[in-house]
Amino acid sequence: MRLLVTRPEEDSTPLADALAALGHEAVMAPLLTIRFFDDAPLPEGAWQALLVTSANGARALGRREDARPLLQLPVFAVGAASADAARAAGFAHVEAAGGDVEALAGHVSEALAPGGGPLLHVAGSAVAGDLAALLGAKGFRVERAVLYEATLAKTLPGVAREALEGGTLDGVVLYSPRTARAFASLVVDAGLQACASGLAAYCLSPAVAAALERLPGLTVKIARQPDQAGLLCLLPS
Repeated sequence: MRLLVTRPEEDSTPLADALAALGHEAVMAPLLTIRFFDDAPLPEGAWQALLVTSANGARALGRREDARPLLQLPVFAVGAASADAARAAGFAHVEAAGGDVEALAGHVSEALAPGGGPLLHVAGSAVAGDLAALLGAKGFRVERAVLYEATLAKTLPGVAREALEGGTLDGVVLYSPRTARAFASLVVDAGLQACASGLAAYCLSPAVAAALERLPGLTVKIARQPDQAGLLCLLPS
């Protein structure tokens, strides 16, 4: 299969490699560009643990010298990819949850106690779900540090337009509601709805699938587990 990959550049190559190992070809057309806020102040506190809801949050910490004192803290990551990024950034004590914010909140509340201290959530300027509210309801205090932003493409990348117009795609792989919504909007803005009709949309979660409402002609498939392994299991072998 020939699949459109819309992930940021930092994540596209590992995904393309995983697809190639399964016999599929990736067409890389990132819809998000990551900009790190290297000068943003890190909140000070007696943190009990760090919370990471994206690989880019872990990468944002790994870039900073002033984050070195945090390396000994336990990290609770939303899923396997975020956990791998945290380990690559130098964190030794990393646990991965089931792939979404609700699973992360549940994992943290089982592993930690509110009285152990506040939690630092490293995130981007746009987040999916309200982790602070979920954990706040269980008595935890969570502070968010915004250390990067993901900027959406304003037009459909040329490689995606060419593949859609040429009818050379079998599907698109989508990891977040924001990216799925952007993909649908950009396809509609480019007048390529008919070209996208019939494509398979491989979605990480129901929320991702719901964001494709502007493209009703897609054949939507949703991973049973909201992680990359679950998504890849959707693909024909």
